[in-house]
Amino acid sequence: MTGTVPPGTASEHDAARWVRAMFGRVAPRYDLLNHLLSFNVDRYWRAKTVMRVAHVLRRPGVRAFDICCGTGDLMLALEAGAGRAVFGSDFCHPMLAAAKAKAVRGGFRSQVFEADALALPLAGQSVDLVTVAFGFRNLANYEAGLREMLRVLRPGGVAAILEFSRPRNAVLRAFYSFYSRRLLPVIAGVISGSRDAYAYLPESVRKFPCAEELAEAMRQAGFRDVGFEYMTGGIVALHLGSV
Repeated sequence: MTGTVPPGTASEHDAARWVRAMFGRVAPRYDLLNHLLSFNVDRYWRAKTVMRVAHVLRRPGVRAFDICCGTGDLMLALEAGAGRAVFGSDFCHPMLAAAKAKAVRGGFRSQVFEADALALPLAGQSVDLVTVAFGFRNLANYEAGLREMLRVLRPGGVAAILEFSRPRNAVLRAFYSFYSRRLLPVIAGVISGSRDAYAYLPESVRKFPCAEELAEAMRQAGFRDVGFEYMTGGIVALHLGSV
């Protein structure tokens, strides 16, 4: 476990700056591409995540917090599930602007603020649920990210990490590899105007630790009752851990 290493970067600072700029470039077409390139299955992944943390969302006075929230899809799904406002943060301003606009259009009450997931401006033991969907693998330091999630969770709190993984079936794995490394960058590059971003994203999936390794890293960070489940043949995995 280390962190993302985009092309041409030599330090955690460089990696974070590259990722922030990359997401800023693709923010205007990010939602369209997410739904298009996943054949809308990304909606199901987020809905199932909300189902898996529903027991936390039902707690009286629950405080839920979505880090690396991007354009806010999981944050708003959590609000719909909890029936109360959720907080979201991201360090890319254009993505946050899109999330805020989406929340206003949909009549949601959730609030967003700009923050680095490795240095959250929250008091220790201040939230009951921390989630992150498809943003964890872009952190410059995975261990630091887990420690920060652990720090802000109250006793009994839960962390949920929804992230891409590696399909377990050999045929599906070969197809997914071809699609993500050959077709996806071309299609997304034409639509977004940033082919380098969508060449980086599948490569970041390939280099990201497998589900078992991430689960072990969560245990090493101090999470209890760590477990994960695959979705869509192992294309993604949802990890849960408690404090």
